[in-house]
Amino acid sequence: MHRYFTDQRHEALRHRVRDFAESEVRPRIAEMEANRSVCHDLSRLIARQGWIGATVHRAYGGMGAGHVAKTLIIEELSRVSAAMGAMVQASQLGVAKIVHFGSEEQKKTWLPAIASGDCLPTIAVTEPESGGHVLGMSSTAVRDGDDYVLNGRKIYVGNSHVGDLHGVVVRTGEGSKGLSAFLVESDTPGFRVGEQQPAMGLHGFSFGELFFDNCRVPAANLLGREGDGLSVAYSSSVLYGRPNLTAVSLGIHQAVLDETTRFCTERQRYGKPLADLGNIKLKLGRIQSRLLLARLSAYHAVHLLDQGLPCDAELMNAKLVNVESALESARDAMDIHAACGLFTDRPVERFLRDAHHIFAPAGTSDIQLLRLGELALGRAQGDWSSRLADLLRLEPSEWPEEDEAPGMAPADPPVTVRTDGTTPTVPGQRTGPAHRHSWFARPR
Repeated sequence: MHRYFTDQRHEALRHRVRDFAESEVRPRIAEMEANRSVCHDLSRLIARQGWIGATVHRAYGGMGAGHVAKTLIIEELSRVSAAMGAMVQASQLGVAKIVHFGSEEQKKTWLPAIASGDCLPTIAVTEPESGGHVLGMSSTAVRDGDDYVLNGRKIYVGNSHVGDLHGVVVRTGEGSKGLSAFLVESDTPGFRVGEQQPAMGLHGFSFGELFFDNCRVPAANLLGREGDGLSVAYSSSVLYGRPNLTAVSLGIHQAVLDETTRFCTERQRYGKPLADLGNIKLKLGRIQSRLLLARLSAYHAVHLLDQGLPCDAELMNAKLVNVESALESARDAMDIHAACGLFTDRPVERFLRDAHHIFAPAGTSDIQLLRLGELALGRAQGDWSSRLADLLRLEPSEWPEEDEAPGMAPADPPVTVRTDGTTPTVPGQRTGPAHRHSWFARPR
């Protein structure tokens, strides 16, 4: 019997990701911690496994595996390195805007490149002065013939320094209907990335600043219609941002338990393992209990997403429960480790630092509680999981055939040429008709 809403295909995928994380990611952690800078080559290697396209329909070259599969991918990577789990979740967050609001031409152009790992997408909403108040943003886009000219600045953009395609929400008018979203390629004149700043945790991951100085973008790069920007921002945050960050917290939480039980088994006190002490067992029991509840809330929420059922509240609650419980368990782990936990030769201090980074994005715990309070009072707004249910529901036809040969690597598709005769400026240029990946395929 498979647990937590997964079946044998999910568990086969979990083992693939876990093996990859242990063999390819874990050996790089010390380097990432020492350098405290974005790890470009490892980010690209992970992207080439095809996991960024977990929720991309197979017709566009994606896995078509759904949100449960996406969650376990992020969880398994985050269990080893929250920085690389964050890299994947940020790119998968960048997928949402194209899946939900992209035109058919935009989907055909970009989703195959994203699914193959040749293009890392981002989403850029937050600004220095307005923070989480989306309607307070001041960056602008002004129509000029067949283009829009963008000016402004975005901060805390996940994958800022490795992203190829930035989904940018800016002002095109007044009020809530005056926000619009655009796709901006990283080599566009007038666009630049700010210098990477050192951060407390998630070393190896970038979440920096983007600058737009008379950045000219084709009108064809508008996502949806003018005025859809608020919907792009909110739907991406609710339906991808919250569950993705939930999965990062869940992976950190599992790592906390694994490392702390190992420490308690190996560490001796009073002539016997530390784990034999009653107060230690109580702390371990609390960590285990929190983790069981956190895992259940995380997978239940994304299971509902895959079913196309209303689940905005479950997604909020899952983020709240997972972020708070991971932080509490990391603090308990530090208590158990005592002075040993203060040195970087043990990873427990990294777990606590990384866990703090998941608190604010897609809404702090107070924001989740406020929204849940509105739900209790019958005043809930948004209901994005219902409004976009047809795009979220995992159709049986999307699931890979069980008899697909493991490890079979299809030939590269031809290059897609845009209507203006140009091709997308992403590495490898693999943006033509999609090929299908088996869930069971070994990482390349």
